[in-house]
Amino acid sequence: MKRNTWQREAVREALATNEGFVSAQSLHNELRDHGSSIGLATVYRALADLATEGDADSLQSPDGEALYRACTTSGHHHHLICRRCGLTVEIAADDVEQWAQRVASDHGFTDARHIVDVFGLCATCSRAS
Repeated sequence: MKRNTWQREAVREALATNEGFVSAQSLHNELRDHGSSIGLATVYRALADLATEGDADSLQSPDGEALYRACTTSGHHHHLICRRCGLTVEIAADDVEQWAQRVASDHGFTDARHIVDVFGLCATCSRAS
């Protein structure tokens, strides 16, 4: 575990104030707007460390950008994510878990791991369309 620095704590706190996923650059801008002198590279490192330790969720947007969010669930989980507003719902996906293990086993793989994030439009954004 990495030591807790003021920069890391600032990133953790800023991440906790966002409801959805946010990019490192957006979080950096938010921190700078509130008077922090933290550097962008430090924000990237802190977010990567938080994700590795399970304190933050990380995913790639449809555009390929890494996005982060304070993790509210411990352990392995999946997300439904609105492409328009960013609303994120953590979901259980037992069928996906069984499928992933079966496919890996069928091909001789062990210790299979996966990430499943489903992007769509939430009910509110669907109604607004």
